[in-house]
Amino acid sequence: MNTGLKITTFAVALAATFGTAYGVGRGVDPVVADNPPEHRDAHASPAAKQQEGDGHAGHDTPPAGGLQISEGGYTLDLRTPRVTAGQRAELRFTVQDADGRAVTAYQREHDKELHLIVASRDLDTYRHLHPTRAADGTWSTPVDLPRAGGYRVFADFTPEREDARNLTLGTDLAVSGPYRPKELPAPDTTAEVNGYEVRLDGALRPGRAGELKLKVSRDGKPVTDLQPYLGAYGHLVALRSGDLAYLHVHPNGAPGDGTTRPGPGISFTATAPSAGSYRLFLDFKHDGEVHTAAFTVRAGEAATGQDTPEGHAEDGHGH
Repeated sequence: MNTGLKITTFAVALAATFGTAYGVGRGVDPVVADNPPEHRDAHASPAAKQQEGDGHAGHDTPPAGGLQISEGGYTLDLRTPRVTAGQRAELRFTVQDADGRAVTAYQREHDKELHLIVASRDLDTYRHLHPTRAADGTWSTPVDLPRAGGYRVFADFTPEREDARNLTLGTDLAVSGPYRPKELPAPDTTAEVNGYEVRLDGALRPGRAGELKLKVSRDGKPVTDLQPYLGAYGHLVALRSGDLAYLHVHPNGAPGDGTTRPGPGISFTATAPSAGSYRLFLDFKHDGEVHTAAFTVRAGEAATGQDTPEGHAEDGHGH
């Protein structure tokens, strides 16, 4: 992933206003769903690096990403197309090149060769995972999805080749069991997760760059000593309701050597690809633990719920 904005597979327009937040899950990476418990981050503090010109940077409106299984000569081959709700399973997949061979060489981005996102179609369950790769190019990771229904799997990576660009490929995953979809939570400007309060200030507009400021507090006091997680003080993923178009955003600036603090908030710049409703997931690390706050936002509206100066308030259904 990269610094700034990257619309890889789930394109999103987060325009301010957050909804209900869900806690962090157990395991290596943050999890959001049904009030899961906190977890201890298993990654060592990453060596931070500023990344430029890698698909996250730039404020122009990119096309929605993650909506296709093949792009740029690469294909996501999910070897585990279905799992059972509430049962731990191993998710296996490969990324194949144009000749059908499994890719075995990747560029490292934010300390990982590949980032995997799994999200339910109703955007209630979210996983940010970092699978391991075998020598033959097969990736695998344990996953435990609590609810049945349709899910989308996104692989975010850059092949190790001179002319390679960052890609996000997406495919469907079926989770069997009794299915009862949930309504998208209403927008709100604050979210609570594991004793922390996260507040959003700013606005996003379709087709225009906008700044989002996320401020973390605990016990009524601003948290000013966030820790780097995967090379940044915060990671933002947004999914568009309906088609789960994907946008991954990184903070403005970089942690440097890990000693420079981001201050009372984290600033992101992002451009919404379209009007509509989005689910926004913020990963941040404090006191050695990673937390994920979740919000519902509507592109085209300010964080306060007011219309943008251009009058682009939306009803949340436009694409």
